[in-house]
Amino acid sequence: MGLIQRIIESSGIPTISISINRPYTEKIKPPRSIYLDWPFGHPLGEPGHVAQQTAVLTKLFDALYAIDTPGMMIDVGWHWGRETYPPASWRELPVSGEGAGRRRRLE
Repeated sequence: MGLIQRIIESSGIPTISISINRPYTEKIKPPRSIYLDWPFGHPLGEPGHVAQQTAVLTKLFDALYAIDTPGMMIDVGWHWGRETYPPASWRELPVSGEGAGRRRRLE
């Protein structure tokens, strides 16, 4: 993924990735990444754990703006399944399909 990220970045589009394999990510050196020491196959978190998944995405987008050194990786430091995740700072998303243009509130 890091190799593709570098090509996209060369076009002026910022990218970021989620890593769950630190040694591999350190070798590839993607432009920006966050690291979670979580099981393979679960980079966004546990199935059905919306608070955890939302926290990962929020951290990911925050890191996209915060990382200004190429190749930097932020170690999030969360433990699998044993955290209280902060609420998302963004709460409204556009509705797609029927009724597009309206907004709905996430609970």
